[in-house]
Amino acid sequence: IRTDFSQMTDLLYTEKDLVTSLKDYVQAEESKLEKIKKWADKLDSLSATATQDPEGFLGHPVNAFKLMKRLNTEWAELESLVLKDMTDVFISNLTIQRQYFPTNEDQTGAAKALLRLQDTYQLDTNTISTGNLPGEQMAKEQVDCFELGKIAYTEADYYHTELWMAQALKQLDEGEESAVDKVTVLDYLSYAIYQQGEMERALELTNRLLEIDPDHQRANSNVKYFEYQLKKQHQEESEKAMKGQEKREKRAPKTKRKRTNDPLPERNRYEQLCRGEGVKLTPRRQSRLFCRYFDNGRSPRYLLGPVKQEDEWDSPRIVRYHDIISESEIATVKELAKPRLRRATVHDPQTGELTTAQYRVSKSAWLTAYEHPVVAKINQRIEDITGLNMDTAEELQVANYGVGGQYEPHFDFGRKDEPDAFKELGTGNRIATWLFYMSNVTAGGATVFPDVGAAVWPIKGTAVFWYNLFASGEGDYSTRHAACPVLVGNKWVSNKWIHERGQEFRRPCGLTEVE
Repeated sequence: IRTDFSQMTDLLYTEKDLVTSLKDYVQAEESKLEKIKKWADKLDSLSATATQDPEGFLGHPVNAFKLMKRLNTEWAELESLVLKDMTDVFISNLTIQRQYFPTNEDQTGAAKALLRLQDTYQLDTNTISTGNLPGEQMAKEQVDCFELGKIAYTEADYYHTELWMAQALKQLDEGEESAVDKVTVLDYLSYAIYQQGEMERALELTNRLLEIDPDHQRANSNVKYFEYQLKKQHQEESEKAMKGQEKREKRAPKTKRKRTNDPLPERNRYEQLCRGEGVKLTPRRQSRLFCRYFDNGRSPRYLLGPVKQEDEWDSPRIVRYHDIISESEIATVKELAKPRLRRATVHDPQTGELTTAQYRVSKSAWLTAYEHPVVAKINQRIEDITGLNMDTAEELQVANYGVGGQYEPHFDFGRKDEPDAFKELGTGNRIATWLFYMSNVTAGGATVFPDVGAAVWPIKGTAVFWYNLFASGEGDYSTRHAACPVLVGNKWVSNKWIHERGQEFRRPCGLTEVE
């Protein structure tokens, strides 16, 4: 699935090239038609004059000769011009570029990203359909509401099908032009509402459909089914009331429908934090957070030029380092990573191997220290600041989150029920995480910790660091975190996961479980 900005940027230039090619084709067709038009106008005028006095006109030897010439030669040339195919260059270019076009999977992925943003940031369909999202943006296109609803429908996501088909119907009712008609929209909408258990409203919309198209076969069948089910339902209620099993009361107002089958228990807390709500940064906690110049115990490299360290959270302790990676270093890392970006993977706890997952939507690449001096320099910087050995750390992972890109709540370390999580590395568990922010994000894209109510926002040129394990080697479950979906903009980060092996004397074990 195409989610990273480098590939999306390539697609923009591909489309620009195709537009240029298309305009060249249009210009060629217009030039051809202009020649034909001039020929037609010229002969129209000549024929009008000639047919007024055919004998007199043909009595002139030049006119007689030119008539012979036109019919014998020039009309054949005109025929060749009319039959000349001007599409060759354009079709050839289109065929070449088509290999780079997005697939149906890409289109579905982009639609799901929009739905994910809608839920996470509580955006209504009108806000998204008009493109009025936070932050300054360039030219924006309107969303095809029907297409979004249709994609949700194919995924059996009737909650979002209803939202987007209702918006499509609203726009049609307001007179907006569309390639789809009200009958089609009402057909999808009524079925989505029926699937969510609201039979009466489904019947109401189906009847509206039949007012427009009385011969609609499926709608006629659905009306009979809905009426039968509602009649049966009313009869059952009446029988229960007569038996005294329940009082007949007015129907309860329509309840707000919810997303279906969400496997994430902390979904609400996670999404609240992504919106900047529910952050538990109390005055008491804030009073314990400080900024300082840090040289990691008089490290030779930072003794004269200490780094700027800021406390982001107290427990788990999360610190941010400001101005820790330069613009030129960021540019180098991104250029090295771009050609290798692939769909990001996660460790499968059952197999211990890397695999893709729907809850992580980004593109990533791995950079080794030996391939460029900048990567080696960055690794050394992390070692100097943290005091931890980088020899057993994982390679620098560069990740790009496009619009809708996210990584749902997860642990960086392997838990006790995942004994083989990092077995193939042979370097023990992930003791700590270092995360560079290599871009600012217009809206969204925070790193949040749902269990403790913490949110860390991307600031270009900074890095955050935390320990995943206590000194005893036990996992710190409060470090469960997530990368919020990018609402507007483009998020570049690079991760360094540091492992236990090699830290025995740099971070000695504690005596208690949570020390």
